[in-house]
Amino acid sequence: MTIASAIVLLFLVIDPFGNVPFFVSALKDVDPERRRTVIVRELLIAYFVMVVFLFAGEPFLRILGISGPALTIAGGVILFLIALKMVFPVRGRSLQEDLQGEPFIVPLAIPYIAGPSVLAVEMLLMSDEPSRWPVWLIAITVAWAGTALVVLFGSQVAERLGPRGLVAIERLMGMILVAIAIQMFLTGADLYSGNR
Repeated sequence: MTIASAIVLLFLVIDPFGNVPFFVSALKDVDPERRRTVIVRELLIAYFVMVVFLFAGEPFLRILGISGPALTIAGGVILFLIALKMVFPVRGRSLQEDLQGEPFIVPLAIPYIAGPSVLAVEMLLMSDEPSRWPVWLIAITVAWAGTALVVLFGSQVAERLGPRGLVAIERLMGMILVAIAIQMFLTGADLYSGNR
């Protein structure tokens, strides 16, 4: 996988455009002067978690004895399920969080940005080619920076695109993710049959 494809994959999985309404909703009770500070703090926490997991995920897989092909297939299945939810969202999905006061770590940093799907993709990248960790770190940083821009200007993005625009972008990202997920599944199956 090239650095460009890794960046695109991570950005699609984080789904910043799909998360904009959730950020706006979670921060509605926060003092407007503090919102940007809270968003920056949550973005930095999410980045820290993603970087730690990049290096800790692969040894964790080794301890569990999970093979590369198995992880590739599992990653493809997970991405496929995520993509299906993006293309066919569950009706009545609530934007409200049962939290009092200012959000801290949950739900903004985890799982909105550094969610299970992103961490799974990181493990997949490291398990395939651990020696390329500087490339994966750059990919994570660039995808995170793109996400940060979208989230920081979330209210303006939401106003400019409108509800239909946000939905259209999320559906498009989901369609691309479906194709990536199927390719991952086929690659994993091919690797598995080649190792037998």
